[in-house]
Amino acid sequence: MQMPFDDHKLIVTIVKKGHAKKVVHYIRLKGVTGSTIIPAEGVRKQDKLRMFGLPIKREREVIFTVVDEKILKETLLTIKDTAVLGKDTPGIAVVIDVKKVLGVMRLNTGDIADVSRKGANQSMEALRFDLIVSIVNSGEAEAVIEAAKKQGADGGTIIRGRGTGVHEQQKLFNILIEPEKDIVLTLIEKGKTDDVLHGIKEDCGLNQPGKGIAFVLETEQSVGLTALIQPDR
Repeated sequence: MQMPFDDHKLIVTIVKKGHAKKVVHYIRLKGVTGSTIIPAEGVRKQDKLRMFGLPIKREREVIFTVVDEKILKETLLTIKDTAVLGKDTPGIAVVIDVKKVLGVMRLNTGDIADVSRKGANQSMEALRFDLIVSIVNSGEAEAVIEAAKKQGADGGTIIRGRGTGVHEQQKLFNILIEPEKDIVLTLIEKGKTDDVLHGIKEDCGLNQPGKGIAFVLETEQSVGLTALIQPDR
């Protein structure tokens, strides 16, 4: 019987459309055996682009990567360098703890050396951010983002959930996604988490049955968050 492993982390990377394949290619060279790429849309706090009064969304790609802790630092550095995550590049990568993992036998065959380099954490902000995951009815993602922005969030990333049948429903973080749902990923400084959650609940009616849910995941490390940690002006 295969036992679940508990020495892995989930890296959630958000990059511009067309960059994900390059990132996945280079992290595979570091020992990562696979990733999942999902198309998404990005909305930032300072975005003012509109057409016919409607906001113009920016196309993004979200990469979900489960990685052995032994190669976590090197993988993060590779993501940062490949996607050029930083002040002038729209993209982030965050690390989330994974309690148990199945189906990753190849990640644990043989010894994997710790190839992290000195100073690997210099540009990584640890334990300062939460990831708010909101799952709402289709078409309500923009309301979630606007509610979060009013409470200090920088924006969000929208993933469109689509079910294909009763026996082929999708899951994200083990939460069942019914057909016609929007998933919104919002990275926020810990001090603002409660305010953002309250704003989403009040503005989007999440305290009403059938309106959706929102939950918080603690991030362990993050890359490419320069814009989020600038002092308020």
